[in-house]
Amino acid sequence: MAEKIEQQLPEEAAAIVAKAKGFWAKFSKRIILIGSTVIVLGTAWFAYKYFYKLPKNEKAEQQIFPAEKLFDVMSSSTGFNKDSINFVLNGDKAQNITGLLKILDNFSGTPAANRASLMVGTCYLNLKDFDKAIKHLKAFDGEGADQIAAKAYKLLGDAYAEKKNTSDAFSSYKKAANVLSDKDEAQKAYHLWVAANYADYIGNTKEAIEICKDLKTNFPLTNPVSSFEVDKLLAKLGVVNF
Repeated sequence: MAEKIEQQLPEEAAAIVAKAKGFWAKFSKRIILIGSTVIVLGTAWFAYKYFYKLPKNEKAEQQIFPAEKLFDVMSSSTGFNKDSINFVLNGDKAQNITGLLKILDNFSGTPAANRASLMVGTCYLNLKDFDKAIKHLKAFDGEGADQIAAKAYKLLGDAYAEKKNTSDAFSSYKKAANVLSDKDEAQKAYHLWVAANYADYIGNTKEAIEICKDLKTNFPLTNPVSSFEVDKLLAKLGVVNF
C-alpha cells in the first residue's frame, strides 16, 4: 500500500520520502538508543530527587535543628563558650543534639549542611582555630541570601586578619560590602566602614580613601556609620574638605 502511495506522489515528494526512509534505516538504532537513554536518565533523576534527595534533606533538617537552635542562642545572648561550642560541633546524646560536624559528614550537599558550614566556621573562629574557620566559611554558599553571605565574608575576613593574611582579609571585607545591594544601606555602609578601617590599618591608604569617599558620596546619612567618623578617618589619611 505504501509503495502505491509513493508511486502516486510527485517525483520531488517521492524523493523526500525515499530520503526519509533511508535516514530512518541508517539512524534508527541510534535514535532509539538516545531516546531510551533520555528516558532512563529522566527516570533516574526523578528517583534521585524524590526517593533520595528530598528524604535526605528532610532527615538533615530534623537532625540539625537542636544544634542550630543552640547556635542561635549563643549568637544572640549567651555568647560562644567552649562547652556550648562543643555541643554544637560534636553533639550531645543526653540533650539529643546531633553535632554539626556529623551533619557535614552525613548530609553533604543539602541546605542543612550548607548552613552547618557557616555555623561550624563561626564556632572555630571563636575557638581561635583560624585554619578550620577559613575552611568551613569558604565552603558556605549564601545562595542569594545577601545579608547572610555578607556576614560570612566578614567572618572570613576576621579569620584571615588573625592569620595576618592581609590581602585575603581585605578582599573578604570588600566582598562583604559588595555582595549587598544598595537597598541594604545600613549593612553595606557598615561593611564598607570595616573595609576602610582595615585598609588604613594595613597601610593601604589609597583604598581606604576611596572607600571613605564612597561612604561620603553614597551613604551620607546612613547609620551605623556617621559622616563625622568618615571625615575623621579621611583627615587622618590626609584628605580634608571632601
